[in-house]
Amino acid sequence: MPTFREAWDRALYGPDGFYRRERPAAHFRTSVHASPLFAGAIARLARAVGADQVIDIGAGEGELGQAIKAVDPELAVCEIELDDELPARLNGLVIANEWLDNVPCEVVELDPDGRPRYVLADLSLGDVVEGNDLAWLDKWWPLAEPGDRAEIGITRDEAWAGVLDRLDRGVAVAIDYGHVRAGRPPYGTLTGFRSGRECDPVLDGSCDITAHVALDSLGGTVTTQREALRALGVTASRPGQELARTDPLRYVSELSAAGEAAELLDPSGLGGFGWVWTGTGEDAVRRASRALSA
Repeated sequence: MPTFREAWDRALYGPDGFYRRERPAAHFRTSVHASPLFAGAIARLARAVGADQVIDIGAGEGELGQAIKAVDPELAVCEIELDDELPARLNGLVIANEWLDNVPCEVVELDPDGRPRYVLADLSLGDVVEGNDLAWLDKWWPLAEPGDRAEIGITRDEAWAGVLDRLDRGVAVAIDYGHVRAGRPPYGTLTGFRSGRECDPVLDGSCDITAHVALDSLGGTVTTQREALRALGVTASRPGQELARTDPLRYVSELSAAGEAAELLDPSGLGGFGWVWTGTGEDAVRRASRALSA
């Protein structure tokens, strides 16, 4: 019986996997879909760190790139999607928006004897966790009670390290559902999405399967989307009533933008996403720190 991670990988990326046969945008909504304000903030971050290119990892149908070009036509966009190889070297602003949560990882559960065991594809428990997986678990997500679950983030850490190893000059930002050690969910976060609704993580390729990311194990600086976007100029402030009288069309436009911004900044929703950023070079780190500090 394969582990859940092995079956998860086939369910998403195998010949009949979800990402081979479905349009992800039909099943879940990201910050890119919520508002062009998100792309505008990414474009401003690129300019703030001195980048003339955004590398979009997990680009899907290119929605982020299209939105960036709409607000900053001079900013180049390189899109990396399924089956594309990462360039040997990366320069500019690298964005991985909701990529790592779809990197399959081992799911483990503490058995009645207090031993962590791998969860198998049929949700039964398999071998006892040992070696590097156990070391990661002990360091980043120790389990306390029988029945507690965790998602071992080694595959996500390695995927992100592969990006950072290629970063010659610039800043890389991973944006995702996530948690840190002080607030790990005791029963894990594994779930599915189908047709815009959360569902059981069925392993037949019919739904997206995702789990939140252990943000602190990636290294780098961790902040929230709410904090990052506010620092980049996204505000949910409503326009004054006087504008409704003097310029009704502008008032409606600004009111709509405020509503979109509120969704992006909502701490119980998109605003609660984690941003983990790393810069290469003192200048890039200094610029990114200044741009992302409210």
